[in-house]
Amino acid sequence: MRLFLAKGYGATSIADILAETKINSGSLYHAFPGKQDLLLAVLDAYRTGIGPMLLAPAWEGVDDPVERVFALLGAYRRALAMTDCTYGCPIGSLALELHEPDPPVRAALAANFAVWADAVETCLAAAGIADSRAVAEFTLVTMEGGVMLARTHRDIAFFDRAVAQLRIHVDQVRGE
Repeated sequence: MRLFLAKGYGATSIADILAETKINSGSLYHAFPGKQDLLLAVLDAYRTGIGPMLLAPAWEGVDDPVERVFALLGAYRRALAMTDCTYGCPIGSLALELHEPDPPVRAALAANFAVWADAVETCLAAAGIADSRAVAEFTLVTMEGGVMLARTHRDIAFFDRAVAQLRIHVDQVRGE
């Protein structure tokens, strides 16, 4: 996970993985016949870990369902701020790197995005927001786009402006 996030999938070599894990190549290839198999396992770990690794910490002590959505975005903001805007969403970064030639990876990336959007949709639906799926997907687009622009410009204001516009939209569809 760490190597793919730090270097990207394409730039991470098997030698990098072996050095990082301190295992021999026979053991690696026994568990993962190819590099794609390792990536798919990493994506599965992200997908199954989204609740405990991302959502639970972000939502701790936040009861209002809409504020949970913004607390989640706040977690991304903190990651950006702590890294001087070098942080990137692991799934978003991989999605930008990997595309059409790799259908199994694309499907795993889509499954990760779906779990994230499902969690946000649940919050929005609990708040009575109409078309909560579309707003959840808009939230995902806002987060990924805001992270990408903040990273590109090394300026968190891009993320903040995107989230502020999302807040205006959510308040409007909520009738506030």
